Amino acid sequence: MRSILILGAGFMQGPAIRIAKAKGYRVYAADADQNAVHSGSVDEFLHIDLKDKEALAGAAAGISGLAGVFTAGTDFSASVAYVAERLGLPGIPYEAALDASDKARMRSRLRAAGVPVPDYAFGGSGDDPAALAEAVGSWPVVVKPVDNMGGRGCRLARSVSELRDAWADAVAHSRSGRAIVEAYLDGPEFSLDAVVRDGRVALRGVADRVVVFEPYFVEMGHTMPTSYGREVVDEVVAVFEAGVAALGIRNGAAKGDMKYTRRGAFVGEIAARLSGGYMSGWTYPYSSGVEPTAEAIDIACGVEPAEAGTPLGLTCSERAWISIPGRVAELRGLAEAEAMPGVRHVFSRAAVGGRVVFPSNNVQKCGNVIAVGGSAAEADGYAEAAARSILIRLEPDDEATAAFLRGEGSIRGPDGSSWPPAAFGGVSAITESSLHKLPGMVRLGGSGGSVSIAPLRGVESERALDWQGRSIPEALDAVTALTGARIGLDGDLVLGSSFWRAFLRGGYQGGAWAVERARLGDRG
Repeated sequence: MRSILILGAGFMQGPAIRIAKAKGYRVYAADADQNAVHSGSVDEFLHIDLKDKEALAGAAAGISGLAGVFTAGTDFSASVAYVAERLGLPGIPYEAALDASDKARMRSRLRAAGVPVPDYAFGGSGDDPAALAEAVGSWPVVVKPVDNMGGRGCRLARSVSELRDAWADAVAHSRSGRAIVEAYLDGPEFSLDAVVRDGRVALRGVADRVVVFEPYFVEMGHTMPTSYGREVVDEVVAVFEAGVAALGIRNGAAKGDMKYTRRGAFVGEIAARLSGGYMSGWTYPYSSGVEPTAEAIDIACGVEPAEAGTPLGLTCSERAWISIPGRVAELRGLAEAEAMPGVRHVFSRAAVGGRVVFPSNNVQKCGNVIAVGGSAAEADGYAEAAARSILIRLEPDDEATAAFLRGEGSIRGPDGSSWPPAAFGGVSAITESSLHKLPGMVRLGGSGGSVSIAPLRGVESERALDWQGRSIPEALDAVTALTGARIGLDGDLVLGSSFWRAFLRGGYQGGAWAVERARLGDRG
């Protein structure tokens, strides 16, 4: 029996494991986490750190009938190439994989080939980031580690003080202690997946990315296929294909993060693998009916991929759901969200008893929804409605939640912006004036211990939406669903400004926390 070694046994490698088994391979998977979610789904699990190339090569040499080495959704495509090259298996050269894994090497290789990349400078922990920014020559700049993924350590800097903080964070997230400073490119972002055979690039999807929460770059979702016109897409694809060729990816897979600006298309990065983030394993197959993972496995094992067939022509949308900081007391609505129209999957990272944070990168989100529709508006509407329906109630005595609601640790930008942003920022002067006049809370007596919320004049006319697109009435309904408290003056304890400040800052979670905090104090 022919065998395949898949690097990674985590959630994002699930489609590759499933497809390889369906193709009849004996599947080996290596992962540093012996409790990886798919460690029990393979024929043999190898407990090996994916950075340890020699250990991987040694283990691979002992696999009978090994046809290929593969990964998707990890940043270890260089380890794949190293093992394949050592054992004479199909793949790209190890040096080419290093070029596609290290952002500094990638920028240098692409620029030398005339492929558009942002102006950049790179260095190590001992270098002065201000000098690197001066070499770039424009503000703002983006700082990122040269060798990490998922937006970890990636941040926009608009001043020297922000730059120094961002540099320290980027270097700390780099396995090699190096980071890159580059010019910020303003414009829409795209994710691309492709399979490459004998240098021929077969595009397998262009998605529009939803990136928010400046100065960080958090992808709250993507929609496949892109809604941009042919002229924009053709230029983005042409620059991507030029980058694939320049990096020497001739047999394998390629994933691109691309930008389109007033000056045209630029490469954000190109990796020598299929994408994570649900794109190659879920959203493209659902929208097109084509499995790029199956094609990429064929190429990795020296097999000519079958014809892709006629795409389905559907739209698939992925959207994340998030939380403010704290410890999860209750997670509500997962099964109901999965049963909503158009929804194919609801994936949760959050769990009762676990800690959650407001995301500054793509691995800190609480979960994701995948939905399918006949148009982008329909698919996006399905996914966003499902994401809004999932509620997280936080423990009321957790200091991380209290600190967030007090605004501690916020980053203030020179333009007056802040991170994390308030759930309902920029309320009108009428609402602010009413808020200042409200007492924090009023005890009306009674022995029932019931809590109600004093009405806030003006809030009913506010049009602000929270991070998930909830209106203020929708968020208030969520507070009621989680706590039973309602707007009115009929409670034994009536919450005023103490509720509304927490609510406007932290959304429905902040409001629910204020109610439960009041009850906790009332019991004490």
